Amino acid sequence: MLRDFGRQRFDIIIQAGQSNSEGYGFGPVEKPYEPSDRIWYLNGDLTISTAVEKVTLNDIQSNFSLTFAREYLDSGLLEEGRDLLIIRSAVGGTGFLDNRWGQKDDLYLRMLNMTDTALALSGENRIKALLWHQGETDATLNSSYKTYYDNLMGLYRSVAERYGVPDLPFIAGDFVQDWKSKNAAICEPVISAARDVCRDCNGRFVETDGLKSNMQELDHHPFGWEDDIHFSRRSVYELGRRYFAAYRQITGR
Repeated sequence: MLRDFGRQRFDIIIQAGQSNSEGYGFGPVEKPYEPSDRIWYLNGDLTISTAVEKVTLNDIQSNFSLTFAREYLDSGLLEEGRDLLIIRSAVGGTGFLDNRWGQKDDLYLRMLNMTDTALALSGENRIKALLWHQGETDATLNSSYKTYYDNLMGLYRSVAERYGVPDLPFIAGDFVQDWKSKNAAICEPVISAARDVCRDCNGRFVETDGLKSNMQELDHHPFGWEDDIHFSRRSVYELGRRYFAAYRQITGR
């Protein structure tokens, strides 16, 4: 039997950016994420499904929105009679300089279409946060500080204005330190710009000290390559907790 999601009331979390937002965390964790009948995904094809970790080549692949959502639920922020809907708009290997996330580009427009779809389900649905993790692509394309700042601030302001949420909580995060330390010169302008966007829109920037890459955590990788650019699954869980802590700082809840 088809489920009528128009009968549900959703708190909406937009998750956008590139691969570390899409989620490429592998490896063991002490307490695996347990799906909830109150936490849902809106997928890129506009279907809605229970929010779960992926199974990829016999390994579990995770993203930080799941831990964020679990913390949101367990903290009591999700009111009785409401569910949480995560808009899964991130796509790996994408940025502003390759014409994917600018305000006329396909992934930006796709994110808006997904968000419009979520809001159209019910007049009681509300956007609660924009979670962003991106910048590796722009770093490798040698983005300047100003270019990245203008692009990211433009994206944030356009979303906040379009949906009438001028104080929309915005959270971004640092790169995997394993990869960043090997590419410090190209990373510095992008990370500095992201920090300042968070400061200037009263958002929060999440530090990633102590969070390991897949390469640091795994004795094998499902795709068979040395992966120093993606957070491991254990680190993804912690990243979600840090994003949620940042959300509470912004909202005071």
